[in-house]
Amino acid sequence: MTIATVHCERTDPIATVTLSNPGKLNALNAPMWRELRQIMLQLAGESDIRCVILRGAGEVFAAGGDIEELREARATVDSALAYHEAVGQVLQAVQQLPQPTIAAIQGPCAGAGLEIACACDLRIAGQSARFGAPVMKLGFSMYPGELAGLLALAGPALTREILLEGRLLTASDALSKGLLTRVVPDADVHNEAIATAQHIATGAPLVARWHKQWIARMMDPAPLSEVEKRASFAFIDSTDYAEGLTAFLEKRLPQFSGH
Repeated sequence: MTIATVHCERTDPIATVTLSNPGKLNALNAPMWRELRQIMLQLAGESDIRCVILRGAGEVFAAGGDIEELREARATVDSALAYHEAVGQVLQAVQQLPQPTIAAIQGPCAGAGLEIACACDLRIAGQSARFGAPVMKLGFSMYPGELAGLLALAGPALTREILLEGRLLTASDALSKGLLTRVVPDADVHNEAIATAQHIATGAPLVARWHKQWIARMMDPAPLSEVEKRASFAFIDSTDYAEGLTAFLEKRLPQFSGH
């Protein structure tokens, strides 16, 4: 009997999180959502991890949520709200992970899979990958707490195209519309994600975390306070800042410690 699960492998300084639901194209059910959230919360506290890759088992990212489970989960408005609020919290945990995240996408990336990919910082896809959320064909709308990530990344025009037309975008379409970081041959997706993660890991890890923090903050139209402006120079007191400047002047590669 196959078991739906989410598992994490660590090869410092990179963690790879894999969605696995054999026989259902890695569709996510409630236990998988809970496992994914727990993994994200645990990784957030691991300073040795400098980048996280999210992928699907086999040649599929994730084709959506487990539709069979949703019938019972949405038996009432209260149960539906509780279920999807929990999903929204998982997506938020992915988005707010301090470390940079990369979605390594092969095959279908739809519905819940698309939501997870949108919560990542970078998206690397194979040429045969497909993207969409054809929930209009299933008679239900995307919960606002899940829609937010797609809207923030894709913008209103592309979000309307995805949700109102319900069609699946090809990888080239998704790239041209700004949904993807880059597209590579199918066989190269995982290696490209690893190479990208390794490249990110060579940088100062505190700087990567700060950049994620400030990018998120600058999406808020409220002006920066004086306290926030001063906080943007927190790097001045870091060991890695001194190391970066010294290494540059000495014409050598820096050795960042994350302090």
